[in-house]
Amino acid sequence: MIAVYDLSACLELLFTEAGPDHGDRVRAAAGYGLPSVEIWSWRDKDLDGLKRALRDTGTALTTMCVDPMSPIVDPATHRGWLAGVVESVRVADRLGAPYLVVTAGDARPGVPRDAQRAAVVAALRAAATVVGSYGVTLLLENLNSRVDHVGTFLDSTVECVDIVREVDSPAVRLLYDHYHSLVMDEHPDAVLAGAIELVGHVQIADVPGRHEPGTGTIGWARELSILDGLGYHGLLGLECRPTRPTPAALAHIVAEAAGPRGLVR
Repeated sequence: MIAVYDLSACLELLFTEAGPDHGDRVRAAAGYGLPSVEIWSWRDKDLDGLKRALRDTGTALTTMCVDPMSPIVDPATHRGWLAGVVESVRVADRLGAPYLVVTAGDARPGVPRDAQRAAVVAALRAAATVVGSYGVTLLLENLNSRVDHVGTFLDSTVECVDIVREVDSPAVRLLYDHYHSLVMDEHPDAVLAGAIELVGHVQIADVPGRHEPGTGTIGWARELSILDGLGYHGLLGLECRPTRPTPAALAHIVAEAAGPRGLVR
């Protein structure tokens, strides 16, 4: 049976036509029929208004970021970062978000890579004990180092999977950002083979440009069929910069990018 993926809109990039208030963007997304939305930082949001909009519309908040996003490759940041994890997981619990996104930060010049990797593992293990009691999962995300995040420590999905395995906690999983992976010339059937159970969430955008799927060079019907075949049946997070008003961009994704098999709705 072929999965039909529901979409989750990143409100930092989509439904911006509704204005700067993220509660209004939630209502716009709900009006379009989307079941879920995502945000980045939470410290710059009207949390009461955001919670009210989520409650009133029945919309789920899927992901938000640990705030601040400290470079956890450096052990000197861990105490402050873990304090941010404590604050962030309480906000996630308040808003009903099951996932908190984490990145490793930029590589530290002159520091052995093994030492930086060990610092990432140590930070995630410490944070897992915090978030697990709330039923919230940390999602470790690797970023591309070619276009958007030159200098990032973690740009490989395979290494990201290995780190998640080394942390060895159900409270830590992988955020597979299909866009970052494609920019790094990765293919999901290769980098996620035997590891799909470690994937907590998937985000998509087209290459080049990070615009809505269907605007670039990627055959999204094939890519989503691969994800389906691997066994991923969760939400698809749209973390893309639309080239047209959001409703038109979403219609384009469903009508053009998914192909005749109807893989998204």
